[in-house]
Amino acid sequence: MLLVNGASMAIGHQIHDQSMAIGHQIHDQSMANKHQINAKHTNNHRLNAELLGLPLIPAYSEASGAQVLHGVNYASATTGILDITGRNFVGRVPFDQQIRNFQNTLDQVTDNLGASDVSNAIARCIFFVGMGSNDYLNNYLRPNYNTKNQYNAQQYADLLVSEYSRQLTTLYNLGERKFVLAGLGRMGCIPSILAQNQMDRCSEEVNQLVMPFNANVKTMINNLNANLPGARFTFIDIARMFEDLLTNYRSYGFSVIDRGCCGIGRNGGQITCLPFQTPCANREQYVFWDAFHPTEAVNIMFGRKALYGDQSVVYPMNIQQLTSL
Repeated sequence: MLLVNGASMAIGHQIHDQSMAIGHQIHDQSMANKHQINAKHTNNHRLNAELLGLPLIPAYSEASGAQVLHGVNYASATTGILDITGRNFVGRVPFDQQIRNFQNTLDQVTDNLGASDVSNAIARCIFFVGMGSNDYLNNYLRPNYNTKNQYNAQQYADLLVSEYSRQLTTLYNLGERKFVLAGLGRMGCIPSILAQNQMDRCSEEVNQLVMPFNANVKTMINNLNANLPGARFTFIDIARMFEDLLTNYRSYGFSVIDRGCCGIGRNGGQITCLPFQTPCANREQYVFWDAFHPTEAVNIMFGRKALYGDQSVVYPMNIQQLTSL
């Protein structure tokens, strides 16, 4: 998500996959895979923007004219750090292409405003980047990929974070200075994975699979903060937030943690929410909206923790502190 730090001429930026997003999804009925590939899976990021008093930002495909001065959303569902991730879905925009789209926006704005003004504006922005989940869900864990046979968990995390570091450094070289990176959650507990588990409980195998990625990202953040002058990278520990939520869900006001509010089949996770499908009537009591995504109620809670939380959930500083720099 792109959160802008009070700049009247700032370009906001949101770049991510679909794992963090939720809410009332808008589906393109023409797409047989039932995934929307246009960056509107962003309800949780919208909430963060509202908490900071920032305007909503348009998708890259829809932004034009003066709109781009206030932020652009480059996100795409089913996409990943690796270009091959999600290749079975039509219309995805891999991370490297999202970065090229951002470069196109910079070129457009620079032509109109001048390099100096644009550089100053970009440096005042906060850039939300949430990548990685689809590199597991739509790559490593899919039977039509050979990735699992090529890499063990640590090797795959090393590959992903090596590419991730290169991509983030490219964004830094384009002028970005303030970054918020979202880690991966307890992916073994999402309805899609639960539906594949006859024991009807979280897959610890999947949870353990993604742990090296989060550990590597934390190390990467420390290295980037130390080696890129002026860079400020912050990490949101989604896994820790989810572990607390799933352990103490009743105290947070939830009653359903093992199925999606909108979905079909076992755990509401065998087929994710379809166009025009009627969701559950009490969505505020559900942790998961569909086969993959948390509900708006969860996103509100996580958003507030990311904005105001301590270093146990957002490291090395929270988003409110980042905006003050």
